[in-house]
Amino acid sequence: MTLGQVFREARARAGLSLREVEKRVGISNGYLSLLESDSVKNPSPKHLHALSELYGTSYSLLMELAGYAVPEVPATSLPELLREAEDLSADEWTQVRTFVGYLRASRNTGTGEE
Repeated sequence: MTLGQVFREARARAGLSLREVEKRVGISNGYLSLLESDSVKNPSPKHLHALSELYGTSYSLLMELAGYAVPEVPATSLPELLREAEDLSADEWTQVRTFVGYLRASRNTGTGEE
């Protein structure tokens, strides 16, 4: 999954147009279009953060997909992780499933770390 794909899917889930996103985060719709088409090679972490907040998407995931180094998080047991996630909304669980799919796809294509 590419950064542009994540942005397109998140915007579609939110039911927003590029112009609506522009109004909410202050990033031009032209630049947003370039982000969604993967034409921007090094998007600003500031923009990634604003979009992660709007879309409710993991900032770390966006940073990683943009090619930035992301610090490793200590391993958590599955039961502990589930307890931490028990208050997630249905939309947030959909995002978790999407991210898990991304991780599996990365592992299977050799782009993820082992």
